[in-house]
Amino acid sequence: MSDVDATRAPLMDHLVELRGRLIRSVIALLFAFGVCFYFAEQIFSFLVQPLVRAFGADQGKLIYTKLYEAFFVEVRVAFFAAFFVAFPIIANQIWAFVAPGLYKKESRAFLPFLIATPVLFTLGGALAYYVVMPTAFEFFLGFQGNIGGIEQEALPAVGEYLSLVMHFILAFGIAFLLPVLLMLLERAGMVTRHQLAKGRRYAILVAFVIAAVATPPDVLSQFMLAVPLILLFEFSLIAMWFTESRRARQGDAGA
Repeated sequence: MSDVDATRAPLMDHLVELRGRLIRSVIALLFAFGVCFYFAEQIFSFLVQPLVRAFGADQGKLIYTKLYEAFFVEVRVAFFAAFFVAFPIIANQIWAFVAPGLYKKESRAFLPFLIATPVLFTLGGALAYYVVMPTAFEFFLGFQGNIGGIEQEALPAVGEYLSLVMHFILAFGIAFLLPVLLMLLERAGMVTRHQLAKGRRYAILVAFVIAAVATPPDVLSQFMLAVPLILLFEFSLIAMWFTESRRARQGDAGA
């Protein structure tokens, strides 16, 4: 009975600590949401710039067909931005909870992945915002004009546009986490660099499948996601080669 009580006490301590860190993360997210909601109009103005450039200055417009749609768009914009603002605090709470249970060697191995995650996600989102979305929007708007004697005009709804932008940013941001995923799998011993290199053909096929699922149904957007995925896959193989070489040198030094 005393052994059961001894194991229950550390578990309760961990649960109490987890609850405290979750509460801090939620408070940080809610505080960031309040700040971002105050600046929601400016944030949405930033997100709408790719469409502005595609339409041309003072040419296009966004509409909303429900009276409450514009308000809830600002709420969604605030939550979307708040997550990115609060992510460093959330990641710090995750690290503070996990780190004490790791050995020093495991801690040194895990920390770079935690740092690389927001960096790679930001790179993916930036590629979507500055390159992919303007190109895709210009392609979509190219269908405007006189079609068979009737004028065809693009009138995107504000809610649908925000969903499309969030879809683009999340798809490219998450896709750019591929090196983190592959490196973690390699560190865990689930895959090796040689296995991944032998399956390169399948990796290329999977990259195009992911691009087809994660982007709008146009070939241009799919191609602009699939190519970076393939390059990131090759980058992961190079990074694995460096880590394998470093581990080999450390093993020789230890021997």
